[in-house]
Amino acid sequence: MLSPLDLSLISGPIPVTATVVGVLALVALATRKNRTWWTRIVPGVVLACTAVTAGLKLLVDHLWKPWPEPLPAILTLWVGATLLAVCLVVARLRAGRWYWRLLSVVLVLVVMTGALTATNAHFGFYPTSRAVLELLKNDRVDLDEAAKPASNVIEVPAGGKLADVWRKPADLPEKGTVSEASIPGSFKARPAWIYLPPAYAATPRPRLPVVVLLPGQPGSPRDWFDAGRLTERLDAFARAHDGLAPIVVVADQLGARMANPLCLDSKLGQSETYLAREVPEWIKRRLTVDERREAWTIAGLSQGGTCAVQLAVRAPDVYGNFINLTGQREPTLGSRAETVKAAFGGDEAAFARVNPMDILSRERFPRTAGVIVAGRDDALYRQADAEVFEACRRAGVDVLWKELPGGHDWNVWRPGLYDSLPWLASRTGLSR
Repeated sequence: MLSPLDLSLISGPIPVTATVVGVLALVALATRKNRTWWTRIVPGVVLACTAVTAGLKLLVDHLWKPWPEPLPAILTLWVGATLLAVCLVVARLRAGRWYWRLLSVVLVLVVMTGALTATNAHFGFYPTSRAVLELLKNDRVDLDEAAKPASNVIEVPAGGKLADVWRKPADLPEKGTVSEASIPGSFKARPAWIYLPPAYAATPRPRLPVVVLLPGQPGSPRDWFDAGRLTERLDAFARAHDGLAPIVVVADQLGARMANPLCLDSKLGQSETYLAREVPEWIKRRLTVDERREAWTIAGLSQGGTCAVQLAVRAPDVYGNFINLTGQREPTLGSRAETVKAAFGGDEAAFARVNPMDILSRERFPRTAGVIVAGRDDALYRQADAEVFEACRRAGVDVLWKELPGGHDWNVWRPGLYDSLPWLASRTGLSR
């Protein structure tokens, strides 16, 4: 039987119930048998909360602009509802018996729960309650323990595939390991999160392909393990392939959750050098990997997907493959003018030299392969993804187009990555 912890928080009865109950709790908070309450307090609170919510959206979308996309309507609506609930509780606490005050506090907590559940369902961040509870777990393994130097290594013959020479040992673990490690370099990055598949524990050890995976903005490397369910999905892939799966290094291209240095070397930081040179060099020194460019993939979601295309054309000697999960048309801080001004002091030519769409228009990449994943309902970037796909195709990239149901959220990013694993396994030699 399905455990209650595995019931979906994205679709089905839980998010629907939480939304309905949240709305009913808000209605209950607004209801009192008092003429002044209905004629003065409720209208005043509603108008004030509406003004504050509208002002907050204006601040975020047009003044602060911490990310290129506007606040989603569902998030704006629930922010306003939560603010309204809090203000109504404050107004109710001034009168009434203690148990009515206590009930009012409970009702506002119900509204907040509905808001969090609806927001989570929209973005698809935590698919189940089990995923939420796993935030309390720490099953990471020290990298020095998980990645001890290999005493013997399986070498793949030239032109061959690892799947042709690999034989699964009887004592191979069922699961891979997750570690956290700082990767030093010219960019001040947060620690990377590293997945080593079961085959990495084998003796002799195979040289495994590498995926350098990037989060979105705002975000952190851990997002791929919490919302992305990376360990769970890659362990399942490994079970189906005799313990083989790619090594995945989830690197930090942002420096901070809200930052956006655009994956470029610019006034905003040396993010490109870090990802194109320093991270790969560290991986090759520290881990037993297949060093052929065909075995290296750069992948990411949203801003990280934009970055994946950038690095595929800016460092084609390092990354032979890329996976772009609903990325933007080009590196952006909101508009091209704002981006060029912030990163290059207004020098349009400097931006054009490193912008992937400009590079794709003047160079060819016949040895590079990629996947571009778009959300069918992604009003923000579906058209941009289609333009990037066409630019890649014209530049000779062996590129695939995948369109999945959903928007600009984890409901697309999770299957977008994991549905691309068979393609990647064939490209990198993990499957025949």
